[in-house]
Amino acid sequence: MKHITVLLDETIEALNIKKEGIYVDLTLGLGGHSEAVLEKLDGGFLYAFDQDLNAIKLAKERLSKYKNVKIFHDNFKNAKKVLNSEGIYEVDGIIMDLGISSYQIDDIKRGFSYLHDVPLDMRMDDTKELTAEIVLNTYSKEQLETIFKLYGEELNSAKIATEIINSRPLKTSYDLVKITDKYKTRKGHSAKRVFQALRIYINNEINVLEMALPEVLSMIKKDGVIAVITFHSLEDRIVKEMFKNLCEEPFLKVPTLPKKMPFRYYKKKITPSKDEIKNNPRSKSAILRAIIKN
Repeated sequence: MKHITVLLDETIEALNIKKEGIYVDLTLGLGGHSEAVLEKLDGGFLYAFDQDLNAIKLAKERLSKYKNVKIFHDNFKNAKKVLNSEGIYEVDGIIMDLGISSYQIDDIKRGFSYLHDVPLDMRMDDTKELTAEIVLNTYSKEQLETIFKLYGEELNSAKIATEIINSRPLKTSYDLVKITDKYKTRKGHSAKRVFQALRIYINNEINVLEMALPEVLSMIKKDGVIAVITFHSLEDRIVKEMFKNLCEEPFLKVPTLPKKMPFRYYKKKITPSKDEIKNNPRSKSAILRAIIKN
């Protein structure tokens, strides 16, 4: 499948890019959002982060004509520290395109896809040690059940975990799919939620988001924007609640004077157009939320 940058126009519009501004792409991927930002800069600068060395290599080729960009091989949880070390303490805009990219899904060697019989890997950063194979073959039933329930909201977590214990060793994605197929209760692929749960756990995605989001929010200057794209309810819930706390004054039974909140909404929720979903079915679950610093 062609790699299409999700909600590209909507994200760039929300950022309201200043040509001399400082921008940060916390999830570089193949560089689609970064390229769109760089096209609008004249005197400005872009800093980008990704933990996938293969993606960085391809993005660098794509962005090679631009001199006003610096790319870091690092998890975005370290973005504030890295940017501060570069002398950057305030920025005009931040992009976060969360989750897994089409590039990573389509690279079957990475083990993210349940549609191919490949080794159970699922690392976004392949310099790290923990893989899906290690988790599936060494964790206890209780640990596996918790992962599937917490990060995949899988209804049959206990049964699948028990079957995994009894079927060890698991070596490839199809070894896992054979198990999830026995307990399919929802529409869609039987392994979707289990694969999602393993990927989120192995890459520590939820904890990293909860830790990193407040840090990068603290770097946004007046009238600066943060635009966050999520692809599943766990991530979106975190972003939605954090943005709500920054933009909406809590409802109190006792009337109080209006309080100026630190941020305001650009729009509460933006979803892909019918045309985008038609051209890129993987964009169907995407949600963009953006807020502006007061």
